[in-house]
Amino acid sequence: MNKKALAGIGLLGAGSVVLAGCAGGGGGGGEPAASGEITVWIVGTDTPQTARDYLIETFESENEGWTLNLEEKQWADVGETYVAALQSNDTPDVVEVGNTQAIGFIDQGLFADLSDIEGDLGELNQGLVEAGTYEDTFYAAPYYAGGRVVMYSPMVVDGANLPTTLEEYVEQGISYRTDTVSGIYAPGRDWYNMLPYIWSHGGEIAVQDGDTWDAQFSSPESQEGLKLLQRVYLEANNAPADALETDANVPFCAGETAFLSAPAWMQWSILAEADAEVPGCPDTYGKDLGAFALPGLEEGTTAPIFAGGSNLGVAALSENQEMAKEAVKIMLSEGYQDLLAEGGLTPALLSSSDKLPDTPVAQAQAQALENSRGVPTSPNWAEVESSLVIQDALTRIAQGEDTAAVADELDAQIENILNG
Repeated sequence: MNKKALAGIGLLGAGSVVLAGCAGGGGGGGEPAASGEITVWIVGTDTPQTARDYLIETFESENEGWTLNLEEKQWADVGETYVAALQSNDTPDVVEVGNTQAIGFIDQGLFADLSDIEGDLGELNQGLVEAGTYEDTFYAAPYYAGGRVVMYSPMVVDGANLPTTLEEYVEQGISYRTDTVSGIYAPGRDWYNMLPYIWSHGGEIAVQDGDTWDAQFSSPESQEGLKLLQRVYLEANNAPADALETDANVPFCAGETAFLSAPAWMQWSILAEADAEVPGCPDTYGKDLGAFALPGLEEGTTAPIFAGGSNLGVAALSENQEMAKEAVKIMLSEGYQDLLAEGGLTPALLSSSDKLPDTPVAQAQAQALENSRGVPTSPNWAEVESSLVIQDALTRIAQGEDTAAVADELDAQIENILNG
């Protein structure tokens, strides 16, 4: 699941306030003050405590007289709460946003131009660089990447006979299904797990021709993928057609899932102690947790997956942009990115990838992200996500409706938003 999409931010909807002027405008120029405080917002619990401590200690030791206030926000905040704060006189200086959300903030002029420090940030994950670039200008620095892998328990799945193609994956999922076990856990509203099926067959979400977007779910290639996905829904899966992918660890830890395609961070929910507030199953179905990259159409290939992750923006209205950029540099430094990698996050800084844990999940994620893609780079894309039209369409497909008819309606809805 892409946690970044949960907020349904709708940044470009009627209720949002758009700043006057072009993207990246705003104050903060000139020489930095001799002392002061900057505020950095990170989201959720992904950033390990070791990295948080490193950021504060390094920033304050390198910038005498300055302090760094680090605040943890929730993904539900990355919408109206963020917009209001970034337009206020009390804006945070640096904010983390989901990679699919970055362009919406940029288009509203909420982020400062970071082109002057881009060359100082090392070799970065290009998918996240593209997510933070608008009209050839760099506004949001990569932070970390995330991707879906297929997890399994050796108590349920024969780890010596794993699928080598996407078709085999589906067939094995069908064979593992029982009245109580989903061979492939596939709740209908989990649209990020839909993408590899259409991308593997050569389909697209939408393509741009000049200034016009053409949605592609009804193309012959995408239809091949959606028909295969419908087999998963109807023949390999027991999850509800109208359910989200949240809390997928619960059926997994109950032994009710064979293959679980989920973000790599899901392993921590599975491996949580059995007496935790949300219990895991480290001694049963989580023991010797296996994982592999979703296979592609041909043996020896992987399916293209959605490249999730986060970007960092400096507030256009920050009065301390120079110091904010210093914080961004630290967050993209080898020392900091190594700590993210050691915590199981795929680092934005490519040279830190060798610090990823030698676990099946971490290694499978690194392999999967080698063949990853993003959503259409339109400022209106956030509105597509928040409208839930894709999720609604997949629910209908999971209920057995004709994929072509559903796709025709979905394409029209997406084009109306992207070209609106």
